[in-house]
Amino acid sequence: MEGRDNNGFIGDNSPSIAGQFRWNTPPSSNGVNVSSIQHGVALTDVELAGGKTVHRITPPEDTARNGTATAIPVQTGDGVAERDQWGKGVEFLMSCIAMSVGLGNVWRFPFVALENGGGAFVIPYIIVLLLVGKPVYYMEMIIGQFSSRGSVKVYDMAPIMRGVGYGQLFSVTTLITYYSSLMALIARYMIDSFMNPLPWARCRQEWLPNCVDSAESKAIRSEPASGNVSVTGSTVASSSELYFTKVVLKELDGIDDGIGLPDLRLTLFLVLSWSLVLLTLIKGVKSSGKASYFLALFPYVVMTVLLIRACTLPGAVDGIVYFLKPQWDKIYDPKVWYAAVTQCFFSLSICFGNIIMYSSYNKFRHNVYRDATIVTSIDTFTSLLAGCTIFGILGHLAHVTGKTDVGNVVKSDAGLAFISYPEAIAKFEVLPQAFSVLFFLMLFVLGIGSNVAMTSCVMTVIKDQFPRVRNWQAATIIAVCGVLLGSIYVTPGGQYVLKLVDYYGASSIALVLAIAELIAIGWVYGVDRLCKDTEFMLGHRPNLYWRLCWRWITPLLMFVILIYNLVTLEPLMYKQYVYPTIAYDIGWCIFAFGLLQLPIWAAYAVYKQSGKSLNEKIKDAFKPTAAWGPLDPATHYEYKKFINED
Repeated sequence: MEGRDNNGFIGDNSPSIAGQFRWNTPPSSNGVNVSSIQHGVALTDVELAGGKTVHRITPPEDTARNGTATAIPVQTGDGVAERDQWGKGVEFLMSCIAMSVGLGNVWRFPFVALENGGGAFVIPYIIVLLLVGKPVYYMEMIIGQFSSRGSVKVYDMAPIMRGVGYGQLFSVTTLITYYSSLMALIARYMIDSFMNPLPWARCRQEWLPNCVDSAESKAIRSEPASGNVSVTGSTVASSSELYFTKVVLKELDGIDDGIGLPDLRLTLFLVLSWSLVLLTLIKGVKSSGKASYFLALFPYVVMTVLLIRACTLPGAVDGIVYFLKPQWDKIYDPKVWYAAVTQCFFSLSICFGNIIMYSSYNKFRHNVYRDATIVTSIDTFTSLLAGCTIFGILGHLAHVTGKTDVGNVVKSDAGLAFISYPEAIAKFEVLPQAFSVLFFLMLFVLGIGSNVAMTSCVMTVIKDQFPRVRNWQAATIIAVCGVLLGSIYVTPGGQYVLKLVDYYGASSIALVLAIAELIAIGWVYGVDRLCKDTEFMLGHRPNLYWRLCWRWITPLLMFVILIYNLVTLEPLMYKQYVYPTIAYDIGWCIFAFGLLQLPIWAAYAVYKQSGKSLNEKIKDAFKPTAAWGPLDPATHYEYKKFINED
């Protein structure tokens, strides 16, 4: 049966927790290790491996008696498959920080907060963090660490819901196809930042007279500092905007006649981005864990330097106060709460499978409660820190341009990182190149950290299904495919495609799959069973707060957000450009393909059950497979006895 496939067992070197139920694995007279008991029937290693012949090295009797076991390789035919583990527990923490703290914190959060009440937005955001972010983050860490399975294999707990895992895999795959193209743009700007003067600071001859120098401060007091303005009947744009659209993107006015050919320079930066991801993942979590220290900590060094410098600039305090000052009338606006949920959802990377994947490489007794609290708190702190840094800089920009409203200094659309921020930096009178290099280097490192996590998620699914595939092989295949698919987004029409794929392939699907995941774990598998698993693994039972959130509060909030999203749905456009009909058709096909994973894999799960009648097959598909539980055989036996005797 497909749901009973196993990838190999991994031992747990952690000591027994006080109060933990532990039993010894009884020796067998026929040499077959009895690893679990289900409904009074002993399951052998052969059954646990899904019917495959497995020759296992049995742990010594004294090791089993002490409740610990070393890593036990599972031999499948001609090779040995052993699941990787983090070298140290802190590598898992650093990897989660590098994954969750990304472009959304520096790029998106400050302006989402600004548009939704400034300091008043922080209150709904923290409430949503407590009711959605932390509970889901902790839940995914528990289920991943407990099962040592990736985002698809983890649905051995409820085979009928395996489509959630495949849907999330599809969503993450669409994300990584265009995420590295953003890394290519950031790398292009980072290299260009070494030029003196900055290439976007001044208008080029061919842009005149409809262009205003971004480096100017006094000459444009009466005009917005970013974006298009109308002067004497003609359209005037800043040099930073024209540099982005005409030099970097070479953007088309539409895609009715095609998207054009990939830009050579951006393609090279795309290859560079994927090469760094490949090198980071060449040995799986063993190599990415080592890189996580730099990926997680370096952005804070840069952010601290930028914040200190920003606070010393004239007008910086006004910008920070503007960012944090509450607009209390907006706290009753449902749009503010919707923005808080979506920002928390995408910032923490919950319900995409990444957290389950990372925690699946933990030791069985690792304290994920502590790590979930640390990561979610740091993510929020980083968003606020980035907001203070960015608006300190924008406050200075407002000062030098003579503006009183910081909110009108820049625009907060998709061109924020590549138009508004470079324009603000261009107005610095002292070392604008240094600021620019540091800023884009920080963005690049943040992006690499997030991309490593998403690529690892896909790698883990591949290795779960095909254990003999090596890490470097899986990473190379994904990197090559990533370059080929990513080249679509570095064409003159690439941003049009990116907007379409992001909307239909990631954003729209994510909420539906998130609700399906919460139903799968909280209702199909059950909160009570999840709490028992947590008690067995960590030695304590989750309190009422976690149980209420997992069963009621979080799913209901997500469902309300989904309904609100559907009610306020508007036709997708890019810069007021209406896509051709075939583009919308392709978009809906992408959306449908992601959601169809739910019924397709549910039907397959029912078909693979061994029940005699359809009714029995359906009921069995809702139950965990016989192999579900800890992968270490001794721990698995203890777990089955713990569940049966409870």
